[in-house]
Parts: sequence; structure tokens; C-alpha cells
Amino acid sequence: MTTASTTTVLILPGWQNSGPDHWQSRWEALYGDQRVQQHDWMQPLRGDWMMQLEEAVLAAPPGPVVLAAHSLGCLLTAAWAEHSRNTHRVVGALLVAPGDAEREEFRAPLKSWSPIVLQRLPFASTLLGSHDDPYCTLARAQQLASAWGSTFVDYGNKGHINADSGLGDWPEGRALLAPFLNTKKANV
Repeated sequence: MTTASTTTVLILPGWQNSGPDHWQSRWEALYGDQRVQQHDWMQPLRGDWMMQLEEAVLAAPPGPVVLAAHSLGCLLTAAWAEHSRNTHRVVGALLVAPGDAEREEFRAPLKSWSPIVLQRLPFASTLLGSHDDPYCTLARAQQLASAWGSTFVDYGNKGHINADSGLGDWPEGRALLAPFLNTKKANV
């Protein structure tokens, strides 16, 4: 999304992409946010996904970039930030319901995502976790927030904080993204 302040919001869906009722798809339609497309949503390869994010950041118009990540998109943010020389473009990230790729049931389909990068992010971030997320425990979400230097938000019992959570356009989430949208400075 390009606003008056030329802030670009990059949408980072998780494994299998985000369907039309997901808050990420709704934000894309409502606000013009830009989805980072991946070559393979079903068999995600960390290096390939990182390259796609790098290309999207480089292609963004001059000005700040904000990341709106869900599930595996949160792990993508951390992996990309560890290797990219362009993290200075990003002023903030909203990390929603990170998936835990190190759980036994996800090790085979998400083998290139383990171990999860646990390095502090070089930009501000807020991470939301849910008590009843089937893909990541609340305690694990708190550990990831701590490792990444993210502000943690306990989002109650909202499942995986996706379309099944009944969020609609999710104005509460947009409000959590708003402080990053108002950041004026980015070293471009």
C-alpha cells in the first residue's frame, strides 16, 4: 500500500497462502497492500521465500516498508532479516500467529524452516499469539517474541488468527499496524 507518506505494506502469508476471507486478503483489497507472491505455497522452501521477500522489498517505491506477516510469514520475516542487507527499508512488522515449524508434525512438510531463526529483528515488531492456536502454543509464541525483540500481545482464544477466527476486515489488527504506518523515517 502506498499512502501519502509512501509507506508500502507487504503482506506475507503463511503456508498454503491466505484465502479470500483471511484478514490479509481483505487488507490487500481494502488498503491496496501488496502480497509477496511465492513460487510454491504448498511446498515452501525457506531460501526461495526469502528471495521473493528480498525482491519485493527492493521493488518497493522509496519510503518506509511495513511487513504484515501471518504464520509461516512470521518465520520468513526472521529468516529474511538475518540475511538481508536491506532491512533498513523496514520500519516495522506485525507478526500474527507464528507457526512453529519445529513441532514434530511440521518437520517433514516444512523441513527447510527448521531451525527457526531466533535472532533479534533489526526493526520494531509486534507479535500476536493465541491461547488455542493449533500451530503454535502461547508459550512458544512468547518465546519467539522475546527472541525477536517483539512486543507481545496475548490475543486470547482466537485460534490461528485467520479466516476461521471470524475477524472479518480485522480493524483491531489494523490498529496494531498503524504505529508502523506513521513512521516517517526509512533509510532508503
